[in-house]
Amino acid sequence: MSEQGLDPKTKRILTPLLRTGLGFYIALIILVGLFLLANYAWSVQLDKGLAVTGLNDRVSWGIYISVFIYFIGISYGGTCVSAILRLTGAEWRRPITRLAETSTVAALLVAAIMPMFDLGHPEKILDVVFYGRIESPLVWDFISVGTYLAASMLFFYLALIPDLAILDRVLPKRVRIRRTLYRVFKMRWEATPAQVRKLERALMAITIIIIPIAVSAHTVLSWMFGMTTRAGWHSSIFGPYFVAGALFSGIGIVVIAMAVVRWAQHLEDVITDFHFRRMADILLVFGLAYLYMTLSEYLTMTFQPSDDEKILVGLLTSGPLAPYFWISTLGLVLAVALLAIPRTRTVAGITMAALVVNVALLIKRFIIVVPSMQVPLIPGDAVATYSPTWVEWALIGGSFAAFGLIFLVASKLVPMVSIWEVSEGDKAHAKDAPAAPEARTPSPEAVASVSVVVATEGRS
Repeated sequence: MSEQGLDPKTKRILTPLLRTGLGFYIALIILVGLFLLANYAWSVQLDKGLAVTGLNDRVSWGIYISVFIYFIGISYGGTCVSAILRLTGAEWRRPITRLAETSTVAALLVAAIMPMFDLGHPEKILDVVFYGRIESPLVWDFISVGTYLAASMLFFYLALIPDLAILDRVLPKRVRIRRTLYRVFKMRWEATPAQVRKLERALMAITIIIIPIAVSAHTVLSWMFGMTTRAGWHSSIFGPYFVAGALFSGIGIVVIAMAVVRWAQHLEDVITDFHFRRMADILLVFGLAYLYMTLSEYLTMTFQPSDDEKILVGLLTSGPLAPYFWISTLGLVLAVALLAIPRTRTVAGITMAALVVNVALLIKRFIIVVPSMQVPLIPGDAVATYSPTWVEWALIGGSFAAFGLIFLVASKLVPMVSIWEVSEGDKAHAKDAPAAPEARTPSPEAVASVSVVVATEGRS
């Protein structure tokens, strides 16, 4: 690697792209193994149909759709961290934006596959394209998720262009294929002032556009449930409830990714304790909001329930699904406590809280989807049963393995910390530091000139 013009922090960020440790290979073997098992399970389902799953004519949405909602949700957290913090000018965001954007793209790619498992055969997705009715929330969801995926990939790519140019310049010639890819996708980036201005405008435009797209994607997803008359689903609170849950779990995934990358790539001085505490603040806010909505949802359902809601509440609180309900609810309370108590607001404590949040909300998606379908639609009918088979569990395991594999492969192709954003922040901070005693606020023109200087230096 050509070390000319690189500071020690940048060299450390780039090192994982050239050196591969034993931990990488162990993780790769485990994830590929799970992925291959999922492919075998998929072949069994394609051969024998949905009869090999626990799905039936009463419970047609099981863990496939539950996990689909979960992945759409965690994609939202990445957008929140990157787009909203970028829009508000939060400087501390710089080391974690790439992780957030990667988690969004990875989660959406996996989520896009999950409905095909539930349909049984992948070609049935074409029925939505050719025969779908625009009045159906399913069609709205298909359009909104597709738009969200396209916008997220564009957002990820635009923010990556300056780093691709750096990689093309500094990586050794022996990684010929990768350098060719970097040279093609850097789009002739030379960091000229004109290019910098165009990139900043493009990033700002996509930042403004992607936030309402993300909100609409998860709101439309909630309408698939809220616009039915099933017990537990027919609720006007589902839109904000789904969005709050998505932010809660999605930001939690970014925190877990921060902890893994910081530990695996020895970036303790880049992704610092300060970043974890800031993310814990955001997690705590959304955690409290989500608990409030959960209380509101179940209190109104329990206070004067209809006959079908009485059956649903019984299933959740004291019936066969009670363990899932209580583990999820108490897990959310535990996570909020870990984030609120000063003694547990350490890197380990915050990461543990993020892990608990994601397990609890994964279970929560299950108890949103399945119990309402078990409640009989005809009075006097029996409660339906549903028990996932090994085929479903294997495919779910494979989907999580695919999510991890996308992260793992990405970590060998691009830096997991945005070099140009961190460098720009460091240089702007260094330039602002001498002016601090005069207590002067830099003008927008001064900030713009710093960007130009940074870009010009990066070209040299």
